[in-house]
Amino acid sequence: MGATARRRGAAVDKSVSDPAPAQQDNGRVIETSIPARLDSLRWGGFHTRVVTALGITWILDGLEVTLAGALSGALKESPTLQFSNFDVGLANSAYLAGAVIGALGFGWLTDRIGRKKLFFITLALYLTATAATALSWNIASYALFRFLTGAGIGGEYTAINSTIQELVPARYRGWTDLVINGSFWIGAAIGAVAAIVLLDPRLLAPDMGWRLAYFIGAGLGLIVLFMRMWIPESPRWLMVHGRPEEAHAIVDDIEKASTRHSDHAADEIFPKIRLRMRSHTPLGEVAQTLFTTYRQRSLVGLVLMASQAFFYNAIFFTFALVLTDFFGIPSSHVGWYILPFAAGNFLGPLLLGRLFDTIGRRAMIATTYGASGVLLALSGYLFSIGVLTAQTQTIAWMVIFFFASPAASAAYLTVSETFPLEVRALAIALFYAIGTGIGGVAGPALFGALVDTGSRNSVFAGYLFGSALMIGAAAVAWRYAVAAERKSLESVARPLASVE
Repeated sequence: MGATARRRGAAVDKSVSDPAPAQQDNGRVIETSIPARLDSLRWGGFHTRVVTALGITWILDGLEVTLAGALSGALKESPTLQFSNFDVGLANSAYLAGAVIGALGFGWLTDRIGRKKLFFITLALYLTATAATALSWNIASYALFRFLTGAGIGGEYTAINSTIQELVPARYRGWTDLVINGSFWIGAAIGAVAAIVLLDPRLLAPDMGWRLAYFIGAGLGLIVLFMRMWIPESPRWLMVHGRPEEAHAIVDDIEKASTRHSDHAADEIFPKIRLRMRSHTPLGEVAQTLFTTYRQRSLVGLVLMASQAFFYNAIFFTFALVLTDFFGIPSSHVGWYILPFAAGNFLGPLLLGRLFDTIGRRAMIATTYGASGVLLALSGYLFSIGVLTAQTQTIAWMVIFFFASPAASAAYLTVSETFPLEVRALAIALFYAIGTGIGGVAGPALFGALVDTGSRNSVFAGYLFGSALMIGAAAVAWRYAVAAERKSLESVARPLASVE
């Protein structure tokens, strides 16, 4: 019965448009039930493979960022590089600047040429630049290679978050998005353990451990190249871009390995939408959509992105500097403190993620942003008066980021599900870029300078600023965020190509 219903849906859709080449289909109007068919499915093996393949990339990003933080002491001690705290902050800011540029450029390409092709382009850039980082000879070369690595990762953000939204059924979308983004912290834990081993002076020379760490990151990236074969092009993207036959073939394959929820009868005819196929969306229409039609949603996305970018990048990129400069922890031991920190960051999305699909987006975004902001202010005060040890400081960070991690992931979730299909990837890229440019790029350099002062009160002032940003974002989310939980993407934001 289920197979009959699937064939019936596909046949009706295909009869509306002739199997002509893609370029001849542009401008034609079709009816399709693809969104409803995808959203009606139970979780299956296909969805697990997609989550695994996409989550691996976030693990790599976590590895990259953690290595950059954990290796900061080693870079300062390197006989070749001899970085200052400012140099460390500058290099980390270069990485984030690259992520901003990469997100914008690759975000535009993702909406234009598809999600799947971008997966391989951005991964190739990441692999090459990470390997090159291991060969750095001064601050200029190190910052350049970190910039290029960031560009590859920035491109990944846009393609991956778009793909999550477009392949995962609506009832699982929030939790899935948060857990995949939270898998960053599995990579952070791997990076922490790697740093413990690679920075041990009894095992490797001071100028060798950090180089080998980056080579390991590049090597792991090769595994992802094979895993990417599991992920098809987004059927939603294909149906708009003049390739409906490919879209139906992919959905047919997904349905063969999946079952439907009981609220969908086996012989149900799924609701259809009418679309006028197009090859691309002009930038003028993109601007009109983001800044006029969905101006309020754009404000929410920008506020959430900017506040979490400053909060996260400023604190995490200088994590090792605080431990070494204020608590006297040897740089080779920093990895032990990152492990519990990473655990809190992963457990947050894992345990709280389902509440974003049940209690709802607005309540949970406001709660997680607000809680992390208040807790940072409190722990910052305790740090400033000197009552925290390295261990209790780490516990405080662990609790703070149990809430901050799902909050940060919710920023990507909000932007990726509240704008139309045709501009989704570019919207993610734009708000990630602006948010990171405002909050993320400046944060590490600013906090590096604050740590350099040697004043706990100066660092506390930075913490207070980050706290205020998160609490302000919580208020904006509570008032203006969209209640998109368990709704189809097309009902949250109608495709620009839709026809009445």
